[in-house]
Amino acid sequence: MNDEIIREVYSVLESRRDNPIDSYTSNIMQDNDKKAEDKILEKIAEEAGEVIIASKNDENLVYESVDLIFHTLLILAYKGVEIDEVFEEFARRRK
Repeated sequence: MNDEIIREVYSVLESRRDNPIDSYTSNIMQDNDKKAEDKILEKIAEEAGEVIIASKNDENLVYESVDLIFHTLLILAYKGVEIDEVFEEFARRRK
């Protein structure tokens, strides 16, 4: 799989974290530290639930999964994790 689109999305998330604009991702990351983290984690829980429902209903599974992946990337960017750490962990698990 080509990781280009994931890297591009992650770069945008980091940019929105470091140089806030009026956007969903900037706004969710700009609350005080605890509140911002809680809001992102609540979205991950919500999106995980939607993936479960989508799978059980055989509807919108890809769409809901992308939302879950997006919000997971959002918490990683918010916490300052480098995207290469994620790819390295996938590579390590594949061995």
